[in-house]
Amino acid sequence: MIRFFSATCSAVVIMLLCACGSAEDTEDSRPRVIDEPNNEVGFTNADYEQHVESLRKNVPQGFTVIIQKPFVVIGDESPDLVKLRAEKTIKWTVDMLKQDYFEKDPYDIINIWLFKDEKSYYKYAKDIFGDEPTTPFGYYSETEKALVMNISTGGGTLVHEIVHPFVRANFPECPAWFNEGLASLYEQCGEKNGHIYGYTNWRLKGLQTAIKQGLVPPFKNLFSMSEYEFYTQDKGTNYGQSRYLCYYLQEKGLLVKFFHEFYKYRKEDPTGYKTLKKILSEDDMSTFKEKWEEFVMKLTFP
Repeated sequence: MIRFFSATCSAVVIMLLCACGSAEDTEDSRPRVIDEPNNEVGFTNADYEQHVESLRKNVPQGFTVIIQKPFVVIGDESPDLVKLRAEKTIKWTVDMLKQDYFEKDPYDIINIWLFKDEKSYYKYAKDIFGDEPTTPFGYYSETEKALVMNISTGGGTLVHEIVHPFVRANFPECPAWFNEGLASLYEQCGEKNGHIYGYTNWRLKGLQTAIKQGLVPPFKNLFSMSEYEFYTQDKGTNYGQSRYLCYYLQEKGLLVKFFHEFYKYRKEDPTGYKTLKKILSEDDMSTFKEKWEEFVMKLTFP
């Protein structure tokens, strides 16, 4: 049996539709064409029901499906564990991100597939999507509008990938360095003083090595990289440098302020470089880079 739960409703219905709305013909009960973005008012309960119904042909037997707005979560662990992940990881991440950064939900209703182990991940990525994953952790499929996760590796990649659709919906002009810097920051995260907080993680060692070898470029160079340059010409430093600049801003209490200032002046400062200088009160970014590198070299993980 395929189990379907709604984490946003008091009733739990074990069937292919989740009864979240009234049966009356209200705006909330009338489905729209769900591949059309509606960020102003969001998707209705009927939209989610229609979306879940469309999953019927793709969800294997024994999987649990949970509506955890703005996502739909599908997993092959026990129903209780899938529900726990939906509430304690996905809902928590969404609430934390929206509290500090984002107003709009993603453009699409995105499916989050949580596979219980490596064998399940590779099998169903192939069977359901025709994919052969290049990473053991998880990935986002643009064509399927789905996050495909090997959840046995932990929730870090899941949190990272949740950030991206929120960035796309709220800050579509966002350059690669900040998009990946913010997402990477929360690969290892928790809650501090009621807000999402990124901790040091595995990217630190590579960045420290690159600093010792003098391979880390000036921030102006990092900021001006196109997506092609950032993703394909990375010498192993782009992600780490971006993440630990965000980490530095976080530690100085400036990250959320930087984000909102950057967004506000994105047309005048599309890379965020001028905004960074303003937020840091730094005129000489070469001197700042030296200070930042000293800061990074003192960090530890684990």
